[in-house]
Amino acid sequence: MAVINLTKENFENEAVRSEIPVLIDFWAPWCAPCRALGPTIEELGNECSDYKICKVNVDEQPELAARFMVRSIPNIVIMSGGSVVQSVVGGRSKETLLELLSEAK
Repeated sequence: MAVINLTKENFENEAVRSEIPVLIDFWAPWCAPCRALGPTIEELGNECSDYKICKVNVDEQPELAARFMVRSIPNIVIMSGGSVVQSVVGGRSKETLLELLSEAK
């Protein structure tokens, strides 16, 4: 499954109504730590079928960033059953992100 770019139009269907845990990477193209985390997010998107891996560009989707009170990026939000179960700020290793997702099951 590829990484899904979330917008205010598809957020409800892709994230809230998802039957599997969802990782959402809030990022921006000008953010160096976000760019460093990008390949890890892409790897997860290509390798994980048990989870949905998504990205939100905070410059293009300020409503979603505000909804999740994103103040710093990268900001990783884990959702399960339509609710936020975990939120972490800053880059994380692939292993740590997989661990956060497995805890959401």
